[in-house]
Amino acid sequence: MYDPFKRDINYLRISVTDRCNLHCTYCIPEEGLRLLEHDDILSFEEIEEFTRHAVSQGIKKIRLTGGEPLVRKGIVALVEKISKIDGIEDLSMTTNGSLLDKFANPLKEAGLNRINISLDTVNAENYCNATRNGDIKNVFKGIDAARDVGLEPIKINCVLMGQPENEIQALKSFCLERNLPLRFIHQMNLKTGEFSKVKGGDGGNCAICNRIRLLPNGDVKPCLFSDLSFNVRKLGIENAFNLAIGKKPKAGTYNKSGTFSQIGG
Repeated sequence: MYDPFKRDINYLRISVTDRCNLHCTYCIPEEGLRLLEHDDILSFEEIEEFTRHAVSQGIKKIRLTGGEPLVRKGIVALVEKISKIDGIEDLSMTTNGSLLDKFANPLKEAGLNRINISLDTVNAENYCNATRNGDIKNVFKGIDAARDVGLEPIKINCVLMGQPENEIQALKSFCLERNLPLRFIHQMNLKTGEFSKVKGGDGGNCAICNRIRLLPNGDVKPCLFSDLSFNVRKLGIENAFNLAIGKKPKAGTYNKSGTFSQIGG
């Protein structure tokens, strides 16, 4: 399905929750965030119904995000539901990796194809500070578990926040030794519209953007850096989907109504 600028929209990112077990400094302010009420979050049935419609209209690639998707109770069951939808060519997930040791095998058996892991440093102390008390050993276990069950390629996403060069080099060496594709993402600011192209990926390139996003509360967003959203509960699935495609902007500007924890980056 094509948007007004002749871009083939075939990629759907689904944020399944705004909750996370880590509190990274660039994602969650020190005072915390106001989380969605349980009743405001889409059920698995609603997510599946929307996904089926999206796939029937040309969506071929699905990525599950959060928050942290692995904190959503029953996430493996959702993966299984989505994996059985005819027409999906790629089903992946972005995770902080800290719970992946427990979930890698069930996710693979449920039909997940591959994993992206957010990891900004391999220095244990700096990781703990950046995530506000996260244990990097759990991420390392998660990477090993994902490899053991074949959730590959395992891509590493690093947000550049002014880390010293030696820390970046250490991360590069860690990924090179383990054959983990590494992508660098410049720190973004939704409200001021600061973003750039992902080094090692195609995110941030508005000219070829092929994605829309489904948020935990049912909002369908045509662009991360836009205040436009169309709610499936208020408008219906077909109408919300069509509006998101039909009103997708040529380029991102700013987003004063959302947070990364809700949208999933």
